[in-house]
Amino acid sequence: MIILWTDALIYLLVVMVAMLGLYMRGQEHLRRPWRKVTSSVIGMLSLVVLLFFVSIGLLDSLHFKASSSSNEIISVLDYWATPLREHQEKTYSAPFSAYLYNKELMITESGRQSWGYPRLVYGGRHLQDPCSEKVQDIAVRLSLGLLKGAGLFMVFFVLLWSLRRDRQQRLLASTAARAVWLMVFVISCTTYALIDLSGYYHVLGTDKVGEDVFYQTVKSIRTGLVIGTLTTMIMLPLAILFGILAGFFRGWVDDVIQYVYTTLNSIPSVLLIAASILMVQVYMANNEQAYTSVVVRADMRLLFLCLILGVTSWTGLCRLLRGETLKLREKEYVQAAQALGVRQGMILFRHILPNVMHIVLISVVLDFSSLVLAEAVLSYINIGVDPTTYSWGNMINGARLEMAREPVVWWSLAASFLFMFTLVLAANLFADTVRNAFDPRRAEHA
Repeated sequence: MIILWTDALIYLLVVMVAMLGLYMRGQEHLRRPWRKVTSSVIGMLSLVVLLFFVSIGLLDSLHFKASSSSNEIISVLDYWATPLREHQEKTYSAPFSAYLYNKELMITESGRQSWGYPRLVYGGRHLQDPCSEKVQDIAVRLSLGLLKGAGLFMVFFVLLWSLRRDRQQRLLASTAARAVWLMVFVISCTTYALIDLSGYYHVLGTDKVGEDVFYQTVKSIRTGLVIGTLTTMIMLPLAILFGILAGFFRGWVDDVIQYVYTTLNSIPSVLLIAASILMVQVYMANNEQAYTSVVVRADMRLLFLCLILGVTSWTGLCRLLRGETLKLREKEYVQAAQALGVRQGMILFRHILPNVMHIVLISVVLDFSSLVLAEAVLSYINIGVDPTTYSWGNMINGARLEMAREPVVWWSLAASFLFMFTLVLAANLFADTVRNAFDPRRAEHA
């Protein structure tokens, strides 16, 4: 087992979330808003999609050496997707195609030369005549994959139904619960169908060097989640601590904190990111013996990118929390607590922090979405993740030249956009549901 820095931080974050969930189970004032979340159809559907993406990211965060005689580091997801990883073609091929995308000079069986589209080595190689057999073969394999996915879902559902006899009615009691099971069914069928098809075709085509685009897109999920979650984990404590302290104590504390984040905002974040990435590259170049693996080098660059993004992105939320805290400290219940001699730390924890959590939650998930999108921009100017790292940003960056080709190679851009759009949309919808449930002003009118 090989534990990278980002792997350790990801699973530390999972443990922290689990501990937070256990803590909230015993707090009725926190359980009440979450019950509103679980009763929301949109919120639960988006949560299922997010958990599906997270499960893929976690599988891609369990690394080990491919063999004892090799230094190649792969993940559990890489091991399961070995056919996709190893079935590399010569160059571009369109989705579900059995031929290369570019014409080449070929030598026929009779020894004559002809100008045409060569057959792929792996994509559709089981077909004798792709022109007449491909459509029917795809339809049959798609149907079988959907049936297998539906069968797997039914086995899981029946097993859960039999084990939870005391809670059988709750499994399908509400509209949200039925929507969740429907979404799980759709994801199960779709995933199994794609897995089944990808063993025979390049579902989303291949790139310039013949690598499967579907494999690249799925591998990019971990990079998006790492940048969104780890950067948020770094940014969140700084924003909450400094924002609440500045708004509650005011005076010289407020002046110092305002000076810090105003100064930080005056420095272009792109310059800080570029300088940090260059420092990391120089450090790794001077310590080559510690970074012999390409995966380790790429992981270190990804970690420092998250660190510098976290340091430069906490100021906006800090300013929002400062303004909200300035308003909350004048509320009657806060002034009553001060008059009764309640300690300031307890006032901050019991009265201020819960009433700013709706701002924190919606800002965090919106920042998560913007960080996922920002990675594409940073990769475009070559200060994002390492070029060897699978990411939607690198795919979009590579698609710049592909879109200028004739004929156009569109599938890399479309695949990265589709997956990124799905993740960001699910995160925003879930954030909106959580904001509505935790906003105390909405609770008063409910």
